[in-house]
Amino acid sequence: MLLYRSAAWFAKGLREYTKSGYESASKDFVPDDLEVQVPGRAFMVTGGNSGIGKATAMEIAKRGGTVHLVCRDHSRAEGAKAEIIRESGNQNIFLHIVDLSLPKSVWKFVENFKQEHTLNVLINNAGCMVNKRELTEDGLEKNFATNTLGVYVLTTALIPVLEKEHDPRVITVSSGGMLVQKLNTDDPQSERTAFDGTMVYAQNKRQQVVLTERWARAHPAIHFSCMHPGWVDTPDRKPAPTHLPLARTSSSPAEEEKLIEILEELARRFK
Repeated sequence: MLLYRSAAWFAKGLREYTKSGYESASKDFVPDDLEVQVPGRAFMVTGGNSGIGKATAMEIAKRGGTVHLVCRDHSRAEGAKAEIIRESGNQNIFLHIVDLSLPKSVWKFVENFKQEHTLNVLINNAGCMVNKRELTEDGLEKNFATNTLGVYVLTTALIPVLEKEHDPRVITVSSGGMLVQKLNTDDPQSERTAFDGTMVYAQNKRQQVVLTERWARAHPAIHFSCMHPGWVDTPDRKPAPTHLPLARTSSSPAEEEKLIEILEELARRFK
């Protein structure tokens, strides 16, 4: 079974997640749907100083949108902001330095943000893949704190802000890696099992998809979606193998509810 799942995953990846997969899918794209201008709309992009996040922010800026870059590293973020302004000619680029692995900082950031800004679209792009178990200053496992709890706190805190605007959206950059993990709520911070950073990352991505589905049902006025960008050569993905066993993808309502309870408890603890 493991051999079959590995082969199935690799075949699916080659077919759908590579450049050739994109080129094949693009034949069905409607060109007019891609030529969208977004002046007057505000976008928040986490992890916007490199990789997918910076490319996304750049494209939004070129199309006239207001961009809020949420980044952890001030120096790299300033460089990205300057590059985006220079290449797009768009001056409406704002920089916010936030460590998404620290929930107290995320709560505080949103409290300050909503006093000064509006928001139409949140793009949860930031993430990490730490291959040795590390704890944040709050004592939380770093991958979980960034990829799952950070996304949960930021999105939850911004929902009231988004609901005030026209056509609000939340887009979370997940990963096809989630297909190798079924939802596991028994050990969300890898305290009792052998630590495998790639599998922890995949579990976090599974959790993001579950959260997206729950939010979509709970807040129908907001369009929630998640996506897999394909195999992209970004720095934090280099440790990940490209052939991983497929897992069953369904999660029981009880498991999903337990995940929400865990995140709600942690979010309250660090508010």
